[in-house]
Amino acid sequence: MDVHGLTVGPLAENCFVVRRDGAAEAIVVDPGDEAERILSALRSLRIDTVEAVLLTHTHFDHIGAVGPVARATGAPVYCPRIERDVLAHIMDYVPWRGFGPFESYEADVLVDGGETLELAGLTLDVIFTPGHSPGHVSYSINDELGLLSGDVLFQGSVGRVDLPGGDWATLERSIARLLGALPDETRVYPGHMGETTLGRERATNPFLQALAGR
Repeated sequence: MDVHGLTVGPLAENCFVVRRDGAAEAIVVDPGDEAERILSALRSLRIDTVEAVLLTHTHFDHIGAVGPVARATGAPVYCPRIERDVLAHIMDYVPWRGFGPFESYEADVLVDGGETLELAGLTLDVIFTPGHSPGHVSYSINDELGLLSGDVLFQGSVGRVDLPGGDWATLERSIARLLGALPDETRVYPGHMGETTLGRERATNPFLQALAGR
């Protein structure tokens, strides 16, 4: 598996282009901003087809470029069902002034968690991981030991819960679900900061150590 990350926008969000090694088909995960830069990366990687745009959640820093990327590539957009209205009315949900304007988009496919997706030669399990946002999902590529964790789990940290719909106890349960379901070797591709592994976070992340101590 080839994972190409781009850090975009003023909040330094990670957008990922994921494909089989050398394949001309890919998926794009959380195109948060800088649509032309994302499209340029697709051209540089010689990707002919984007089979899907996958969203972990709909905070504006993760969806600001959805409309332009979807329109340019023709890819269907997969969105957590609970958060479809946010994607459809982005600017109504931007909590701070000075960001945007962003183009709203009507999701093409809604996910709840529990689905298995076959896209671009990859098999992805959709895992319901709320807490940072009400409908947050993560995407596990089990045969490649990869996890697109969005804003649930970071290198040395976890997602914030002080935005509307955030809840610490719910986030803890989501993280515990990931730790219980996936092996330590799983590489984590988070929505912010650097890549890591579940094993590294289990051993060193202070938030996870506090969770394990309960």
